[in-house]
Amino acid sequence: MQTTRLYFIDAVRAFAIIMMLQGHFIDTLLNPIYRNANNIYYNTWSYFRGITAPVFFTISGLVFAYLLLLAYQKGDDKPRIKKGLFRGLLLIVIGYSLRINVLNWLSGNFNSYVLVIDVLQCIGLSLIILVLLHILFKRFQLIYAFVLLLLGISIFVTEPLYRTLELNNVPLIFSNYLSKSNGSVFTMLPWFGYTAFGAFLSVIFFNYAHKRKFKTIATIAFFIIGFALIYLSTFVLLKVSYFTGIEIFKRSANYNYLFTRLGDVFILFGLLYTLEKYLKQSLITNIGKKTLSIYVIHFIILYGSFTGYGLKRYLYKSLDPVEVVCGALIFIVCVCFIAFYYVRTNTFIYTLIRKLVDKLKG
Repeated sequence: MQTTRLYFIDAVRAFAIIMMLQGHFIDTLLNPIYRNANNIYYNTWSYFRGITAPVFFTISGLVFAYLLLLAYQKGDDKPRIKKGLFRGLLLIVIGYSLRINVLNWLSGNFNSYVLVIDVLQCIGLSLIILVLLHILFKRFQLIYAFVLLLLGISIFVTEPLYRTLELNNVPLIFSNYLSKSNGSVFTMLPWFGYTAFGAFLSVIFFNYAHKRKFKTIATIAFFIIGFALIYLSTFVLLKVSYFTGIEIFKRSANYNYLFTRLGDVFILFGLLYTLEKYLKQSLITNIGKKTLSIYVIHFIILYGSFTGYGLKRYLYKSLDPVEVVCGALIFIVCVCFIAFYYVRTNTFIYTLIRKLVDKLKG
């Protein structure tokens, strides 16, 4: 089977990482007096900021599952499986390490903040789950796609059941992956749902992206399904609840942000897939290849990982709109500049750590 290079993926990654940079900067440093829900500019910014995490998780699932399918098609997916498990574990380790304050530890001050779960741990564990699903269903792609779709829908529909979940008798290192009661920013539920939908899309792209009219059909489908999820998913959930008598569909409809955000993701995919030929080998796609480096650098500069000395320490919620917008632009440029010119590539880092692990094993 012929495979097709999906250039729009790097553009999606770049959009997500840039939105994350400005979103974190503005949310951390903007003075609360300017957070006016009646202000059209603040509302617009807040809405688009909410797209960032769903895009990250969905595109991660699409890319990772696509590469696994591609490796299996070539007849040897064991190296890719091994690499995937390693990458998932590495993301988890990096996620934890970014919350370490070495200076506090040296002074004997330890707290549970280091066990708080963020996006990297969730993506890392999601990749490990996708590897396990790939191993189970790689010979049965139709079943694989159905399982992924069913997982995504089930996780989204049942969100009211775990929205306020507390696991007080479970150790924090485990409970933080499912409960936000101890400060976790992201949890596996519902965010793995987006990863599952992304992996489902990978099966479609893998089997049909080389077809002559696929791009046109896929683009139209992204827009149609995206708008349907935004404007009709709540109505559909209510109707399903009405005809089946199952209360969970109604409860899901009454706080339907997961399906509507998935609609936003699909519309973004459709837009960037349409513009793909203009994005090949551009600066925007190169940014998309450096997302991990950019994430780590921004965390250190903004939140003060390892030392506690970051922008948040000195400027926390103190800037006015003009200052915070100008600062965000400078922040984006500086972080990307450091990632491009002063940090080794992600591949180099992965290879170096793998060699270290192999030496330790020896």
